Amino acid sequence: MATFADLPDSVLLEIFSYLPVRDRIRISRVCHHWKKLVDDRWLWRHVDLTLYTMRPKVMWHLLRRYMASRLHSLRMGGYLFSGSQAPQLSPALMRALGQKCPNLKRLCLHVANLSMVPITSLPCTLRTLELHSCEISMAWLHKEQDPTVLPLLECIVLDRVPAFRDEHLQGLTRFRALRSLVLGGTYRVTETGLDMGLQELNYLQRLEVLGCTLSADSTLLAISRHLRDVRKIRLTVRGLSAPGLSVLEGMPALESLCLLGPLVTPEMPSPQEILASCLTMPKLRVLELQGLGWEGQEAERILSKGLPHCMVIVRALPKESMDWWM
Repeated sequence: MATFADLPDSVLLEIFSYLPVRDRIRISRVCHHWKKLVDDRWLWRHVDLTLYTMRPKVMWHLLRRYMASRLHSLRMGGYLFSGSQAPQLSPALMRALGQKCPNLKRLCLHVANLSMVPITSLPCTLRTLELHSCEISMAWLHKEQDPTVLPLLECIVLDRVPAFRDEHLQGLTRFRALRSLVLGGTYRVTETGLDMGLQELNYLQRLEVLGCTLSADSTLLAISRHLRDVRKIRLTVRGLSAPGLSVLEGMPALESLCLLGPLVTPEMPSPQEILASCLTMPKLRVLELQGLGWEGQEAERILSKGLPHCMVIVRALPKESMDWWM
């Protein structure tokens, strides 16, 4: 019977990669060989620290001892709801990430109070920034701020960030490399603000609007007006109608369209109406319908048969992937 000692290093590293950070460090004490494996650069490319209440001292140790230049993606939790005495993410820590982790491309911050952290302290190497249930300073995304901040930023995810509003959306134009924008639960963004914001962000190639107070019809109308080169659209179907969907007809670059439930209203387009609109999109290759309750029904057959050049995906809403860096 094979034992751990018989497994090649590549397999052991793959197994170790599924372990939480704390357990990785613990197994490094088993033997010299495992200690060497835990030190392998490959194992520290993607690090998730949201599982722990992390003291600043421990975080600094991980940064110096294990992560440094190896790190590509980092997921961190804050302590927004833990009281004023809880440790908070500091500007010094953010600056240290930039200095010690020159290969850091993706930073995901969860439930963090960033109101005292200036955006200028974030690592300038970031290509993706995700903020989930975070508090940010009102000055973070103002248009008047230094346009040289985060010069490589291509994607920003704003999920349940209560301070985010219309003027911040227009302020995203300071990120010259930005191509992907995800808005989730940003209830302060208005229909007028979205229209004005997209007018200035007309170079976006991917837009997701999920769980917001905006209607799907108004969102699609703003997209059709200003994002003629958009390649991927993903949005919830709240307030979606057949006339609203029809404004996308003829979109020249659209490759992927994803409509998410579960709220289905009487105005919701029928499968035949969705098919008619999709047939006018010359580059559409993926149509995804999630959480609409159509999986395995006649609607799925109609769309699959009518769009032979497309990958048609009809399914329930998936669980959140643990592979958060993908």
